[in-house]
Amino acid sequence: MTDQLTPIDRAKYTAAHCAADFVQDGMRVGLGTGSTAAWMVRRLGTRIKQEGLRIIAVPTSTRTAQLARQVGINVVSLDEARWLDLTIDGADEFDAELTLIKGGGGALLQEKIVATASDQMIVITDAAKEVKTLGAFPLPVEVIPFGWRATKALVEEVLASMDVMGQHSSLRVNGDKPFVTDEGNYILDLDLGRIGNPRQLALVLNQVPGVVENGLFVDIADQVVIGHADGTCEMRDLSSGTPETSLRQIDLEDSRNIFSDL
Repeated sequence: MTDQLTPIDRAKYTAAHCAADFVQDGMRVGLGTGSTAAWMVRRLGTRIKQEGLRIIAVPTSTRTAQLARQVGINVVSLDEARWLDLTIDGADEFDAELTLIKGGGGALLQEKIVATASDQMIVITDAAKEVKTLGAFPLPVEVIPFGWRATKALVEEVLASMDVMGQHSSLRVNGDKPFVTDEGNYILDLDLGRIGNPRQLALVLNQVPGVVENGLFVDIADQVVIGHADGTCEMRDLSSGTPETSLRQIDLEDSRNIFSDL
C-alpha cells in the first residue's frame, strides 16, 4: 500500500509513526491538525487496537476529533484533561531553533492553546518544511469577523515597522466566502517572504485590536521528528538546551493496516 503513496506522504507517515511511539500508557495527549497529524492519529488508533494502549486525547480541531473517535481514541476537552503530558502536531515551517509557522489548516488557535498546555510538544514533519529563515509560507493570523478590514489595515501598518520582506495580507476564503475557523473567526494570511525577528513579530501582532492569535510558535516546541521517504526518522531534541540528533528506521511494509481505510 505504501508503494502507492508519494515520497512526501511516505515521509509524513514515517514521522508520524515514530512520534506516536513516544506516547505511553495513561498519557494525556494533544492531537494536532493536518495531513501529518492525521497519520499520527491513525497510528495511535492502531496501537490502541494492537497493544491495548490507554490514553485520553485532546484534539485541536473538529476534524481531528472526528478521526480520533473513528479509530477508537478516547476524546475529551482540554477543560476535562486540564493539563497534557504531550502534544504531537505538524508544522508548515520550522527553523533550527524550532520556531514554527502553523495554521495552514486553519486551526492555529486551538493548536497553540493545546501545545502550551502540555509538558512537551513534538513536531512531526518532512524535511521540506525546514528553513533557514521563516516566512516563505504565509503567516496565518486569526482575527474576529467584526471590523476585519480595519484589523487588516492595522496589521499591514504594523508590518511596515517589522523586519519582514513583504507587507501584503489577504483574507483566507473558502469558495466565495471567508474561511471560518472552529471558533467562528477569520484568518488573514500574511505574505512576508522573510521574518527576521519571529519573537518580536508575534508579540506585536497580538497587540493589534481584532487579532486573536498568530501562527508563530516561539519557545513552544521541544523536539522535531523529521520523516524521510525511505522510512528513516531523524529526531532532534532541544529540550536540554543543546541540540541532540538521533536516527531510527521503521519498516514501511508494516504500515499496510493504517492505510487500509483510506
